[in-house]
Amino acid sequence: MAAILGAPKVLLRRLREIMAHSESGEERLDKIVVEIAAIIVAEVCSIYLRRRDESMELVATEGLNAEAVHKTHLARGEGLVGLVTETAEPVNLPEAQGHPAFSFRPETGEEIYHSFLGVPILQRGRTIGVLTVQNRTRRHYSDEEVEALQITAMVLAELVASGELGPAREGRSQGGRMVSGVALSAGIAIGHVVFHVPRVAIEKLIADNPQEESRRLGEAVEQLRATVDDMLARGDVARAGEHREVLGAYRMFAHDRGWLRRLNEAVATGLTAEAAVAKVQNETRARVVRQTAPHLRERFNDLNDLSNRLLRVLTGRTTAAGEDLPGDTILAARTMGPAELLDYDRDRLKGLVLEEGGAASHVAIVARALGVPAIGQAGGMLSLLEAGDPAIVDADAGEFHIRPSQDVVSLYKDKQRFRAQRQAQYAKLKDQRAITTDGVEIELLMNAGLLVDLAHLRETGADGIGLFRTEFQFMVSATLPRLGEQRKMYEKVLREVDGKPVVFRSLDIGGDKALPYLRTNPEENPALGWRAIRMALDRPALLRIQVRALMRASAGGEVRIMLPMVSDVGELKAARALIDLEFRHMERHGHPVPERFLLGTMIEVPALLWQLDELFPLVDFASVGSNDLLQFLYAADRNNIQVARRFDPLSPVPLRMLGDIVAKAKQHKTPLTLCGEMAGDPLEALALVALGFRSISMAPASLGPVKAMLRSLNAGAAKEKLLDALSEEKSTVRDALDAFAADTGVEI
Repeated sequence: MAAILGAPKVLLRRLREIMAHSESGEERLDKIVVEIAAIIVAEVCSIYLRRRDESMELVATEGLNAEAVHKTHLARGEGLVGLVTETAEPVNLPEAQGHPAFSFRPETGEEIYHSFLGVPILQRGRTIGVLTVQNRTRRHYSDEEVEALQITAMVLAELVASGELGPAREGRSQGGRMVSGVALSAGIAIGHVVFHVPRVAIEKLIADNPQEESRRLGEAVEQLRATVDDMLARGDVARAGEHREVLGAYRMFAHDRGWLRRLNEAVATGLTAEAAVAKVQNETRARVVRQTAPHLRERFNDLNDLSNRLLRVLTGRTTAAGEDLPGDTILAARTMGPAELLDYDRDRLKGLVLEEGGAASHVAIVARALGVPAIGQAGGMLSLLEAGDPAIVDADAGEFHIRPSQDVVSLYKDKQRFRAQRQAQYAKLKDQRAITTDGVEIELLMNAGLLVDLAHLRETGADGIGLFRTEFQFMVSATLPRLGEQRKMYEKVLREVDGKPVVFRSLDIGGDKALPYLRTNPEENPALGWRAIRMALDRPALLRIQVRALMRASAGGEVRIMLPMVSDVGELKAARALIDLEFRHMERHGHPVPERFLLGTMIEVPALLWQLDELFPLVDFASVGSNDLLQFLYAADRNNIQVARRFDPLSPVPLRMLGDIVAKAKQHKTPLTLCGEMAGDPLEALALVALGFRSISMAPASLGPVKAMLRSLNAGAAKEKLLDALSEEKSTVRDALDAFAADTGVEI
């Protein structure tokens, strides 16, 4: 006891000695946590400091994994550190992991420690950091130990405020800075920084009336579901295809019975509804964070977003956005869920910048759909920002300019005006055909997923729908859509396209596109697992009902059905046999059948490349799914930011592979299309035309730029240039094609 009573004096003396040495703030922090741990007799001592985005960053530790320093960030109010921050009171627990506010972070290695004591580092009544100690044994720290840590925290607060402590990288330069990132959604935005702070502090953990808390939770969940449904019905959300798949999956989570069951179980233990949501949120984090698959991390982001949204419903906060949002908001965040972006007033939101998030992340897909310029992977940018800072998001170049000079602002205003002129030019091309300067006509198709997407067919002048993702209807439904529901959907699609061709892709579900009413076993590699045609052949009723609905919808007309993820000709034959059964069934029962039926296949599994001579005579058309084909070719997950950009689609290997597919299709006189990200990039579309593709399908927003490129391109000259570039055996032909476009006046 005497040692504990004397601890503050010893700590103060050691702090003075440490500060007397001319070392960096980082080195001083490292020594301070060692001294505190030794004097308090703790196995762990850690210091968290508040960042400008209101999150708490682990800046020093003795006992936890050193690699977690500067990498572990807790959102506002998150975890026990967040609880200390919000209450500005000590938290003293013999079993920390049993507390509903505990937030498991496996990168720290803290799972072996049980007892926890955290005290706030206060400056003028505001918590600027948290000082914690931990031990493996389950013990309640004494009042004397709490007092010793509090006195030490007071000294730390003064040292941090004076600038003598803290990471050097937290220093804020008044001059302009530029942070590089990855473009998520093209465009340029000029405005002022607003921090996205989605976390809601929980003031009360233990329920006075568990029945009342259960009722509150039930009402809040129903309100949450209604807001998600309203969000999907909104006009600004209903303008594009791919993001509706994302939001449909998001809606599916909101209706997940397992999530609701876990929430009710937590309330039944005596927690308030808010504490129950936080508890389930942390438990989900503990499970998902151990996974390495990017799609599972995206699932957690969606569930995390839903939990934050549910907390806002429970506490009466309708949105995460501030009511006084400026009219030129540049939103800054570490990461965020796709629906959170929709909380912000679209008229006021001009740009988005994230420290995390890749081009395939859900929030990126929604940003593209809304036309919000966005940058991801802008590492460290939050530590350089203050709320209200002037900033520029150049999502075309992947650059984020902080506090730019007036000259830089003037330059970007000119770029904005030029970009607006380009968009107006694209709009004028709507009714023009995509014909190259040497007379080669290219069929430009668009991708879609729901009825609302079809407005783009008229807006862009697309020649048809090259890929209609039928699975979205299944993903937004709480139950399996019946035959009649499916038929009505397809009938409406066929009416909307007004005679233009539509390719309906049969269900590509399974893997990461799970349905709440269809039980599947967990898979380590879902992209390579039980999905698409594999599931359809194992559960033939799914395919037969969908085919029956498509045939009834197109009775007397034309229907085009495309099968995804075919990896063997035998799968195609088996699927064709099921389709033939449906034809005979309809004829036997006197139902009218389509006057013209076309069956196609996706080419997205490399194994199919060695079966093209057997495949093409069996199909009426084929479509190369470049996204999956390239990721399977290189064994590189396109959702994994560490490898997704490692392999260039304009390198010789994929181009030669695509050229071989074109040659085989031409030999067998099989119509061939390519749908995927390559089709929507003007330079990569140039390469596709040079390879011999005469039909490509893309997102609606890409049609204008690609059509402008094609109308300025000489396809024959492009082919010669591509062949020359491939013969040089360089790692990519991108630079050569860029130079060709510049020299010949091609609009890229």
